[in-house]
Amino acid sequence: RVAFAVRESGQGISKMRWLGVYFIGICLSSILISSTSAQSALGSCSVAKTCGECLVRSPECAWCKSENFAEVENFPRCDLKSNLLDRLCLEEDIVNPENEATTTGDSPLTEPDSGTPVDELVQVFPQAISLKLRPGKTETITMDILQAEDFPVDLYYLMDLSDSMKDDLVSLRTLGALLAAEMQNITSNFRLGYGAFVDKKVVPYVEITPARLLNPCGPSATCEPPFGFHNVLPLTEQTERFSQEVGVVKSSGNLDNPEGGLDALLQATVCSEQIGWRERARHMLLFSTDSPFHIAGDGKLGGIVMPNDGLCHTDSVSGLYTEATTQDYPSISQLSAMMEENRILPVFAIGKASATAQDPYVYYEQLKDFFHEAYAERLTQNSSNVVQIVKDVYASITSGVKLEDDADKEVIDVGYTSYCLGAAPQKGVSGCEGLRLGDKVQFALDITLKNTSCDGDKRTFSFKVGPTAFAENLEVTIEALCDCDCSDNTIVSPDYCSNGNGSLVCGACTCFEGRSGRLCECDRDEAEGVDEACVAPDSEEKLECSGRGTCVCGRCECDYRANTREEISGPYCECDNFSCERYKGEICGGPTRGQCVCNETSWRSECVCNEGYINSNCNCSLSTDTCIAPNGRLCNDEGDCECGACTCRNPEKFSGATCQLCKDCPSECEINEPCVQCKAFGTGPYDDKQCDACPHPIVVVEELSDREGSETCVFTDDDDCSVYFTHEILPNGTYYIEVKEEKECPGTPEILWIILGIILGIIFVGLALLLIWRLLALIHDRNEFDRFEKERTTVQWEAGENPIYRPSTTVFKNPTYGK
Repeated sequence: RVAFAVRESGQGISKMRWLGVYFIGICLSSILISSTSAQSALGSCSVAKTCGECLVRSPECAWCKSENFAEVENFPRCDLKSNLLDRLCLEEDIVNPENEATTTGDSPLTEPDSGTPVDELVQVFPQAISLKLRPGKTETITMDILQAEDFPVDLYYLMDLSDSMKDDLVSLRTLGALLAAEMQNITSNFRLGYGAFVDKKVVPYVEITPARLLNPCGPSATCEPPFGFHNVLPLTEQTERFSQEVGVVKSSGNLDNPEGGLDALLQATVCSEQIGWRERARHMLLFSTDSPFHIAGDGKLGGIVMPNDGLCHTDSVSGLYTEATTQDYPSISQLSAMMEENRILPVFAIGKASATAQDPYVYYEQLKDFFHEAYAERLTQNSSNVVQIVKDVYASITSGVKLEDDADKEVIDVGYTSYCLGAAPQKGVSGCEGLRLGDKVQFALDITLKNTSCDGDKRTFSFKVGPTAFAENLEVTIEALCDCDCSDNTIVSPDYCSNGNGSLVCGACTCFEGRSGRLCECDRDEAEGVDEACVAPDSEEKLECSGRGTCVCGRCECDYRANTREEISGPYCECDNFSCERYKGEICGGPTRGQCVCNETSWRSECVCNEGYINSNCNCSLSTDTCIAPNGRLCNDEGDCECGACTCRNPEKFSGATCQLCKDCPSECEINEPCVQCKAFGTGPYDDKQCDACPHPIVVVEELSDREGSETCVFTDDDDCSVYFTHEILPNGTYYIEVKEEKECPGTPEILWIILGIILGIIFVGLALLLIWRLLALIHDRNEFDRFEKERTTVQWEAGENPIYRPSTTVFKNPTYGK
């Protein structure tokens, strides 16, 4: 197999480690399914009659080209290689070609900062591989991808010049220089171009009166005449010309809301020479509009019925689309295919429509899903975020790698496993995210050629696989191994083929017309219809040899099975030893119950049961060992033992495997209590005779074992002691009981401690009652005091004089005082 080493030390070791895990997983999977695939392969191999047919049947099939091989036994020449060797076919006589892989293009990847010219950059390794594959046999190859830094970028700005975009046009005149400067920061090898579109110059898309054709905006404004597509500025490294060209462009106008954007997109895609797309560069096409688009078929409204031919019709001198009025709009699938073929990445930058129109963004959000890779972004009111959109999209496309192939899925199947920067292998994933320029990732490709590759005369196939945005890819050429090399050494009319009645090809006879048989020994032509001599008399399908053998000279030769223990037999191959009825997935219940043999009277496969088993699939055992209940009785005396299983007579009351479970009956614990008492402790209701009749062994142990399937029981005996025991049914069917040696009995109480406890209890209760009384009294007093304080603060006092009050002294005034 082909494996290409990763050359980076740290990342390479991790990748190789995961690659090793991947191949180990493949080997383990192959081992696990080898038995199944071998059996299915042999059933397909044995019917092949030629070496070429043998190779196509299954990748496990091999062909023995020895002339003497068929004379040993009537074994098929096409078989598993191991079977051919076991049947004495020599190694050198076995035709079993293996897959081959040869690297025919192995230029190493360009390392970062190597200064390699653009035309010599290598981002894909290897570049070409030649494979020789057997149909159905998978070949795994690896592929390295490294995104080169400073890789060239071509950006073509395609703008809607209808009058509703005039504000965006004014803004674009100032943004051109900024856009060029930002892209120069990303890559020094940058080219910028500009194109514009309106719609087809026919009714009902534009008004065709002479005045309106010259100025579609009317007398109140000045506009450019309408046009389908105009390549204003081809891609150029002189990015300053972008602002100059946009500065002299004026908006135009049309009648209906949808524009002719698909026409412009197709011309900008297929006109590589006029636009200036470079072969080795990333191609970005920024499409700016605020309106929906016309689609294929809309041209009929304007009398245009000729379908779009998908070719370039942009004049090299004027830059105008010349077939706008004669060809219909392209279909979306047509445009998508052209963009994928030319590696164009469309970016739909959509502005807002007027308040009365539907938001056009919803159309382009759905449109991008029809392209192999596309983006849809919203523009601000005046397209001022165009630069940011371009930066974000470029960062997005360079942060990931996604592989695509153009293999014919009817013939070739390609599976992917990714190894992304040392991460675990991801089977079925063909891409990696979170990358930076200069990062290297690896992919494993599982390539399988289908059997349909050998149906025709074509034996060579090819396909390409690579990242969607790259011009580089891996070219895989496949030669289908549908024929054997020994076929070139055909011997015509040898004596080996019944004295010249056929040709000897790879050790087998290919009979002439009118002859048949392994050695062309029969004078009948087995190609003409069905040989009635090989059809069973009672066959409704009228198949030769019951469809499981080959009719040779009127006699059936039955096919062989991958499992040598399986045989097909009978005069018409109608019998075998592997098609009998099954029980629990095994033929006749397995070798311990019976064997599948062929009844030579009826020539039908049937089971012959071993002693102790009956029925057509030997599912019924005559033994009653599995019907013994825990109490030693057959089905607990409540059922019948049929085919080793109990059928309870009263299923509403009794259930369980041996009818041992009873809803209204004592439990197993209750049933075994008397035996446990008498056997373990010599107590209980049973006398000696009854104790001796206990059916199950009882073992006294220090500690009960906690085994799965055992049930723990406990009961109280006459001494008020707790007795613990377990019961279970052992794998051999024995009912087993374990009893704990020591009972758990309550101890004898001491009177002093009881009296002391009572006294202390009375004291504690008295103290508790006293504390409760004191607490209640305190609460009551506090409530009374609070009520008194409240009444005192709310009382109102009135001032007044007592009418009967007289002072105790009399005041006299001296009339002569002061004179």
